[in-house]
Amino acid sequence: MKKKADHYNKQFSGVTAEDMLRQILELHGDKAVFSTSLGAEDQVITHMLMQINPEAKIFTLDTGRMFPETYEVIEKTEARYNMRIRVFFPDYKAVEHMVNTRGINLFYYSIENRKLCCHIRKIEPLKRALRGNQVWITGLRREQSPTRLDMRYSEWDEGNSIIKVNPLLDWTEKQVWDYIHQHKIPYNTLHDKGFPSIGCQPCTRAIEAGEDVRAGRWWWENPDSKECGLHKA
Repeated sequence: MKKKADHYNKQFSGVTAEDMLRQILELHGDKAVFSTSLGAEDQVITHMLMQINPEAKIFTLDTGRMFPETYEVIEKTEARYNMRIRVFFPDYKAVEHMVNTRGINLFYYSIENRKLCCHIRKIEPLKRALRGNQVWITGLRREQSPTRLDMRYSEWDEGNSIIKVNPLLDWTEKQVWDYIHQHKIPYNTLHDKGFPSIGCQPCTRAIEAGEDVRAGRWWWENPDSKECGLHKA
């Protein structure tokens, strides 16, 4: 599978995002799965997938600390495409132990605490969601973060033993929003209030004009540490 990831990276060079998704679904069928955070990029991919194959597998992670607006996007998306987004939750015992030993808002006090919270609420459910699949489709873009500049269209994710495919890797923010408006795709209304990147409610804020698009995520940390572990880059 590692060799396939390298092969796909070359194969996808110069290919549209739609064609990339179409090829992945044709080659891997129900062993390909898309993880959506319900952000703008992921809504674009959801729309593309539903046009290619309405039975395509899509899931999201509910950490238990999400914005109400994010839940609204789930409902609107399911209604628009007449489908269900499968929801994965963290293990309640692990959450209870973490909160009862380190506090309800532990993530503000150290990177170690924040990464523990991300691991329990996101990484462990992600591993369960990816288990048994061959391809993991994401909505990552290079210009989102300095940690994502070296990403490729197709990569081998060692931690999850899966091929990770990034169809929108070279898309600009303008391309994303032009596509959303053109196809009248439902999106999170927080995007209209200064939230370009939306995660858990206590760890996400609106950004000011001129700030980096990821500035509102874990804003109390340095830019080079602003990954939760879902993506190593």
